[in-house]
Amino acid sequence: MKQSVFNAVLLVVSFVAAWFIFENLPKFIKDGGYLVVALIALIIMVVTYVFERIFSLRKAQGKGSLPKFLSSVQKEINAGNIQSAIESCDKQRGSCANIIRIGLERYQGLKEAGKTKEQEEVMKEVQSSIEQATMLEVPLLEKNLVMLSTIASIATMVGLLGTVLGMIRSFAAMARAGAPDAVQLALGISEALINTAGGLIAAIIGIIAYNFFTTKVDNFTYMIDEASYSIVQTLGLKK
Repeated sequence: MKQSVFNAVLLVVSFVAAWFIFENLPKFIKDGGYLVVALIALIIMVVTYVFERIFSLRKAQGKGSLPKFLSSVQKEINAGNIQSAIESCDKQRGSCANIIRIGLERYQGLKEAGKTKEQEEVMKEVQSSIEQATMLEVPLLEKNLVMLSTIASIATMVGLLGTVLGMIRSFAAMARAGAPDAVQLALGISEALINTAGGLIAAIIGIIAYNFFTTKVDNFTYMIDEASYSIVQTLGLKK
């Protein structure tokens, strides 16, 4: 499914689900007004993106232990078994394995097709292939991180809007001639506080998730760079 389609479907489903949830909430939460529906939808969306990132990053790491896989590939290359190293990448899968496999396949192809090429030229082409593969894989690791950040910002603004509307209702109740309308005053304050709470909940989840996954992606990218560099250096020593 394309990213734009996924986002559109998630948006519609989130608001539909939020409406049904809103209809079954206690009255004191319903007093927050219809902006609560938007806040519930935002919470549903941010939680969905959190789970999507968890599964995607777990898949990007591959099937087995990444350090063990890298150690195994390194041993195969040192032994001159390039094809076995490629097969190990196929078994491991994941972003790191895909990048290394592309580099190994490029190296193997150049060695088989152009034996007259200098080792330095071969390694430049292998390095270029690895860099291109990395440029394709990294965006997949960072996918939906912008959405988490955006939802956190929007939730804060929606919560603030609900707070302002609630305070307007409260001051309107206090400004009436004679005795202030206690019911409307209480409803206004309730609306303000409920929207504030909803906006903060969605924003806190979004900010924590964004920072967590950003750090995780940075660490994973660094590991990929280190592994690729090590593989290239090892291949460079081959004659």
